[in-house]
Amino acid sequence: MQTAVHTLIYSDDPAATRAFFRDVLELPFVTDGEGGDDPQAWLIFASGPSEIAVQPTSDDFGDDMVRAPRHHQMSLIVADIEAATAEIRERGGIPRGLPTDLGFGTGVEVDVPGTDPILIYQPKHATTTQG
Repeated sequence: MQTAVHTLIYSDDPAATRAFFRDVLELPFVTDGEGGDDPQAWLIFASGPSEIAVQPTSDDFGDDMVRAPRHHQMSLIVADIEAATAEIRERGGIPRGLPTDLGFGTGVEVDVPGTDPILIYQPKHATTTQG
C-alpha cells in the first residue's frame, strides 16, 4: 500500500528554506517540472529512508512529568553527528551550539531560514534505517 513518506515544511521564506536544503544539507531533489532554475520553483527533496515513531504527550520519568503538546516533528538522522555538524558549518549552516546527549541520541538543532530549526541527531536507539 504505502510507497513513501512525503513531509511538508511550511516556511515564511520558501526560497531560502529550499536553498538551505539544497546547498547546506545537499539533499538530492527534483523540480515540479515547471520551475527550471527559478529560485521560487517547487523543489522536492529526497530524504532517504524514513521511519515514523509515536511519542506520548506525557511521560513520567521518575520525579519529572514531561509534557509535550500534540504536534509533528521532523528530525534528520546521521551516522556521525560531529562530522555532520562540521559539514553544516562549512556550508554556511548555523547549528545552535554543540551536539549534546539527548538520551535517545546525540544531536543539535540547526537554524533553517524561513522556518523553525531542525534536529539533526545520531541515534542511540534501534532504527529501521541503519543496521
